[in-house]
Amino acid sequence: MIDSTHIRKLNLNYRDVRIAFLGSPLMSARLMQKLHDEGFNIVLSVAQPAKAKGRGNKVIVSEVEALSKKLSIPCFTPRKIREDYSFIKDYDIDLIVCLAYGQIIPQGLIDSAKLGALNFHGSILPKLRGADPIRRSIIEGFKTTGFSLMEMVDKMDAGAVYDTFEIGIENLNYDELVDSLTSSLLEFAPKSLKRFIAGELIPRPQKEEEVTFAPKIKKEDEKLDLSLDTMTFLRWVLALSYHPGGFLILDDEPLKILKATYHSEEIDSPVGMIKAIAKDHFILQLKDGDISIYEIQKAGGKKMDVRAFLNGHKNLLGKILR
Repeated sequence: MIDSTHIRKLNLNYRDVRIAFLGSPLMSARLMQKLHDEGFNIVLSVAQPAKAKGRGNKVIVSEVEALSKKLSIPCFTPRKIREDYSFIKDYDIDLIVCLAYGQIIPQGLIDSAKLGALNFHGSILPKLRGADPIRRSIIEGFKTTGFSLMEMVDKMDAGAVYDTFEIGIENLNYDELVDSLTSSLLEFAPKSLKRFIAGELIPRPQKEEEVTFAPKIKKEDEKLDLSLDTMTFLRWVLALSYHPGGFLILDDEPLKILKATYHSEEIDSPVGMIKAIAKDHFILQLKDGDISIYEIQKAGGKKMDVRAFLNGHKNLLGKILR
């Protein structure tokens, strides 16, 4: 555990602390930019390797790698950081700061930083340790979620917690919740890191008896489960929207359900049947009630409201989604 008393005695200025920033997606890049703008001394970054995507196999670099190039910060992209982190020796790192990097950080890399390593984790620990805490907070029906500033150790999300913030979920879908969390994180993180560097934050060990986990959503989880009750089904829709989008099968083709709301507790049709059609939505029967669907996306198409979808699909009434 990082000794706050020892850090306080060092009397450090946050601008002089040499930071290695680890992260990959847009949220990470936005935090890296914010810290840079606040005067934190980021001397290198580490991101996931570039990937080939799309039909043309175009090579896409991570948001953090792209930002690092813009800011003239050296960026390393090892495929397996557990086997390849010798580059850190050349940079005399004081502190590692991580957000959504995407690989388990080895103890040897953690030990290379004089002040240790900190991670911003997307839940209020010890709840929802793991790879997909933001989606899982929606799926599990949490009323609030947030971020924890925690010490990194060589065990997944198990380190002591230094600071947290919390926001309401309020029926937000995943993309909306990420935006809301990121906005709050950009305010929280610089202040929290400054307090850590000043030795003002006291670490709180996690209570192991309260630990829960947030395993990564897999490709097969994107198929929505019609055996779920209405409220759980709707939470899955929210957790997968807008990306990657949870889907059902209509006429042997996937149809993503991107926006839906509770309609009633009425049960008068087979599960999966489109039982009624209105101007801007259709009503889908589930096992304990029905829901109204307002926004969808066909395979290979763009998201659209149901009003537009109905213009090209006149015979939906009575069809079964599966």
